[in-house]
Amino acid sequence: MFINLGLFAELQRVVEFPESLSSQTTYLNSKFLLHLPVTKKSNQKWPLIVFLHGRGERGDNIEKVKSHGPPKVVEKDKNFPFMVLSPQCLKGKDGKGWWKTKDLDLLLDYVKKTYPVDEQRIYLTGLSMGGFGTWAWAAERPTEFAAIAPICGGGNPLNAKRLSKLPIWVFHGDKDKVVPITLSQLMVTALKAEGAKVDFTIYPNVGHNSWSKTYANPKLYEWFMEHKKE
Repeated sequence: MFINLGLFAELQRVVEFPESLSSQTTYLNSKFLLHLPVTKKSNQKWPLIVFLHGRGERGDNIEKVKSHGPPKVVEKDKNFPFMVLSPQCLKGKDGKGWWKTKDLDLLLDYVKKTYPVDEQRIYLTGLSMGGFGTWAWAAERPTEFAAIAPICGGGNPLNAKRLSKLPIWVFHGDKDKVVPITLSQLMVTALKAEGAKVDFTIYPNVGHNSWSKTYANPKLYEWFMEHKKE
């Protein structure tokens, strides 16, 4: 039984994760952002983009998550055709805070049960820390996503075989001094060795901010929609 969507369809909203589930997480804010496309079809299911933010957006101010990526896009484009789920990673008093796949599993499973998600069209993307999170989470649940787009992140090349059946589009600036481009290059090389379908966009003379161009590019969203789980 899905919730009544009438209150949600027109705007990106702040939604509260149930305490029974949030109490099981490590670094996940109980509040998350959710955008639902406007629709007149009561039985329609939507493709879902899950967005993982970077280190600078950690904390308990959920508005920070709108700084970049799809949650920023939908603030300007209410007709954006995807559902967008944007969680927030908390920052502990010790300064720690990182994307945990267990936290993300709990949240995604809750959203799939609560909202009309097209489970054949779930896409994952993230920038910087979120790029690392994208690689790690996709390796944990490679059959969950229809396609992924990690931006200026890095992963474990030993996971290439697990990821080899997944469409992947990688983005990185060649002048990135925060997360060296070699971390993306290592993943792309390992994936190609496994026969993976991977695209790699290198932005010349671009530093760490390789996400602004990426998320402003309509081709990224067209590419997502080209992919559907078998």
